[in-house]
Amino acid sequence: MKKIALYTILLSSLTVSSCKKYLEQAPDQRADLNTPEKVSELLVSAYPRANYFTFCEAMSDNVTDNFGAANQYPINSLPYIYDDVIETNQDSPIFYWNNCYDAIASANQALDAIKKAADPEKYTAQKGEALVARAYAHFMLVSLFSKFYDPATAATDPGIPYVLEPETVVSKKYERKTVAYVYEMIEKDLTEGIPLINNNAYKIPAYHFTKKAAHAFATRFYLYKQAPDKVIEHAGLAFPGNSILQNMRNWINGYYQMSSDAVALAYTKATEPANLLIGETSSWYGRRFRSYRFSSGVKATDAIFGGGGKANLTGGTMVYRLFTQNSLNYYVRKFQEHFVRTSINASTGVGYNMVPLFTTEEVLMNRAEAYVQKKDYENALKDINLFISQRVVSYVAATHNLTEAKALTFYKTTDVQVALTNAVLDLKRMETIHEGLRWFDILRHKMTVVHTLWDGDTITSKPGDLNRVLQLPEQANLAGIELNPR
Repeated sequence: MKKIALYTILLSSLTVSSCKKYLEQAPDQRADLNTPEKVSELLVSAYPRANYFTFCEAMSDNVTDNFGAANQYPINSLPYIYDDVIETNQDSPIFYWNNCYDAIASANQALDAIKKAADPEKYTAQKGEALVARAYAHFMLVSLFSKFYDPATAATDPGIPYVLEPETVVSKKYERKTVAYVYEMIEKDLTEGIPLINNNAYKIPAYHFTKKAAHAFATRFYLYKQAPDKVIEHAGLAFPGNSILQNMRNWINGYYQMSSDAVALAYTKATEPANLLIGETSSWYGRRFRSYRFSSGVKATDAIFGGGGKANLTGGTMVYRLFTQNSLNYYVRKFQEHFVRTSINASTGVGYNMVPLFTTEEVLMNRAEAYVQKKDYENALKDINLFISQRVVSYVAATHNLTEAKALTFYKTTDVQVALTNAVLDLKRMETIHEGLRWFDILRHKMTVVHTLWDGDTITSKPGDLNRVLQLPEQANLAGIELNPR
């Protein structure tokens, strides 16, 4: 599959003459995009084949300095001290940037083919998937490489280029415009695309934006946009009839009894109802996250799940199975690497991980937080306690359920909204450990993070710090894109 993507233009090693030859090639050498089936094949590559877990986890408060751990890589260590990663290899921010724009190029190529088709009405499902996939890749980019959405400043904060058409010229220039503009375009693509999606168009739905996955994406988008009514609306559309419970991951009677390897194999299965969208990513995360120097050591897991004399908000034991690597790294075994050799007899190859991008549990937590924002504490507590009922060992409602009074006491506040917001964020933090989402919650709620090094030195990341916004690739200037200030 040859297609010109935004990141291709950004690479300084690409000459103008080779660009011209590249642009003369059809986007798909196997055939023209003249049937819905061929467009569907192209849309397989409309999802970023990279993940953000390594650097987002390293920047968050989920990690500690496990001095002596085996794996020390710049893609893990530099984000921990909030320094720019200039590497372009797997699991780096630039690798993620490149793959997002690669995915966007595929979506735009599909949309262009649909627009030019003699019978575009036959491509309705493909158009819906392409629009939502394009919205998702831009959403992730603006969340990482721009200041996080704030309604007070979004109209002036620089965004990221929102690319709406295939690239057909050499050295095209791009505008960042604003975060508000990017959000406007995401919402436009999302709201236009969702009604067009047809679940029956997919052989394996979990690898595509189904209706359920698209509505799950909408709950995250509107939560970040601070539109709680829309979060609640899309949560209801994702799970009509309030069918969330039967679609949650079965930890109590399933994962809790499994071995480490069994959990890793089960967690990202396409048949797991909780996995609403799974991404296939080129990544070493499955082998390294358990032994990175800067990862979830015992101090971090005690603070997150309760332990070492610390209680969690339920007062009970959480079901998440914690395993250890060399008595340094403590982790929930969520990922299994799939290693693809460069040839049959080769000892080298590429690591791949299937990763959950949207889950039932996130939808539930998004809705709970939206209820808290609306001060509908009764419904917020219903969602919170539904979650708790599925995540506490030997659960007893009277003992483990959260109440307003219990939340106020645990979080040492007199503000119910503050207490319940913290409760939702803490439960979500437990559920999504190692998956990068905690970093976005830190940005949204303007939390301060303090990272401690083995020698006692500390690095503090505060709201408004410039290094909370990831740096664009240096080559972005070649496409007229202004870098982030430092």
